[in-house]
Amino acid sequence: MKFIVSSSALLKQLQQISGVINANTVLPILEDFLFEIDKNKLTVVATDLETVMKIHMEIEAKDSGKVCIPAKILIDSLKNTAEQPLTFNIDKNYGIEITSDNGKYKLMGENPDNFPREPKADEASSFTMTSSALVTAINKSIFAVSTDDLRPAMTGVYFELDKKGMTFVATDAHRLVRYTRKDIKCPQKDSFIVPKKPLSLLKGALPDNEDELTVSYNSNHLFVTHGSTELVCRLIDARFPDYKVVIPADNPYKMLVNKNDFQNALRRVSVFSNKSTNQIALHISGNQLHITAQDVDFSNEGNERMSCQYDGEDLQIAFNAKFLIEMLNGADTTDVVMELSTSTKAGIIKPSEQPEGEELLMLVMPLMLNN
Repeated sequence: MKFIVSSSALLKQLQQISGVINANTVLPILEDFLFEIDKNKLTVVATDLETVMKIHMEIEAKDSGKVCIPAKILIDSLKNTAEQPLTFNIDKNYGIEITSDNGKYKLMGENPDNFPREPKADEASSFTMTSSALVTAINKSIFAVSTDDLRPAMTGVYFELDKKGMTFVATDAHRLVRYTRKDIKCPQKDSFIVPKKPLSLLKGALPDNEDELTVSYNSNHLFVTHGSTELVCRLIDARFPDYKVVIPADNPYKMLVNKNDFQNALRRVSVFSNKSTNQIALHISGNQLHITAQDVDFSNEGNERMSCQYDGEDLQIAFNAKFLIEMLNGADTTDVVMELSTSTKAGIIKPSEQPEGEELLMLVMPLMLNN
């Protein structure tokens, strides 16, 4: 079996899917790419048994066939190869010979029959959405996903489908993000949890533009197709917590503050906070916001004042600074609104203006004040 392919085009496509492959895999075959040649079309598949990613590209080939090629050695060699056509020759024992303009390289492939089969989209429901809608939803929610394997339901993003739109929710029990879009029409009311890893891979592989992509799902798997790239992943089989009960119905005090100024002040002050809690305290009165942090063990202390617009009673409340900084990244507006109530109730952060058909709500639990 023989085929010819552009070195840079192949590298670009392989880098899109190489993130699927784990560094230490259970089966040696999972360290390989599966190459499937069918006339002038090449399909490359990578999997870790939970997630499958594949790309399709045009090549020059007369015959059809399959081979497994070790991923690391192939990518490392392509990274150091200038743009040129490469000729791949595969013999019947899966020995691979790659010929370039001025070199010849040999490596041993593996039997493609041992490569895991990918799940089929049986009884799947489908809908379309724009690539940018999915990329935005992932960016705004993925940072709040839990890393606690003892709570599997929280280790992914909850997709809540409705005929009127779609909601993405992520939480780690200390903070929660809910992002809703009304411009996605789903076939029926449904919900499922998508693990963090495939979402990170999609974020890297999908363009942030108006391209249309197809999303399909059944009881066990999610299938996403965009142009020549496909992703299949196993859904998390667990029940997502009832997030609606956590969101306070009425936080009467509202503070409007410049996002960048607030974020930078938090970064500066949090340097002096306790490294295990990252605790900073907000003292709000009138149009003044006073941010303080201290680490008693090392006698470190930091405080800053900044102006804000505040409507409510004087309040002192503490949060994890790292969480606040990450959450403020989700707001794309100059100003953000913080809705507060008491020092023991969750605070809500929202952009000062929401784009039409979109709604972002971020909730963060307070810390106990060190008096």
